[in-house]
Amino acid sequence: MLRQLYDWTMSLASGRRAPLALGLVSFAESSIFPLPPDLLLIPMVIARRARAFFYALLCTVTSVIGGFAGYAIGALLFLQLAQPILAFYGYLDKFQTFQDNFNEYGAWIVFIAGVTPFPYKVITIASGASGLSLPVFLVASVLARGLRFFVVAGLLYFFGPPIRHFIEKRLGLMFTLFVVGLVGGFVLIKFL
Repeated sequence: MLRQLYDWTMSLASGRRAPLALGLVSFAESSIFPLPPDLLLIPMVIARRARAFFYALLCTVTSVIGGFAGYAIGALLFLQLAQPILAFYGYLDKFQTFQDNFNEYGAWIVFIAGVTPFPYKVITIASGASGLSLPVFLVASVLARGLRFFVVAGLLYFFGPPIRHFIEKRLGLMFTLFVVGLVGGFVLIKFL
């Protein structure tokens, strides 16, 4: 099933309506879709390098809007579905602790999930379920998703097709190392 989804997504990248497909995939990936928009972004940028930054902007905007859809899923369906289940099993108090921690570190959690291969939809839904501040969610999402998509588009724009293999194989590692370095820098600043 995942292979069929992958093949379908790749066929969208070469079509006339590729930007529409990119926007839809980017939107859906932030709330329900299992495949990242990079699967369309990379071949689209390679095919039309002059539009690289337009595609990155399109991904960023539609991903953030999709993130709000995920937030709404968490906020609206939590009360009807998850809260009664948590109460039945005696975990409602533990969720309160999770919620407190999530709200304390929510901006970092959203940012890290937004730039790494971690499923962003999980964090958008958790943000809504925990009631993370919408402005915090918005800023962290815009920065994270913008960074992720503009770095990919920029690398492809400046280095062309040879970088494609490198990005596809090591994107997760690159962003993870960047985030570790960024967080480590803030930790050092805080304690020095």
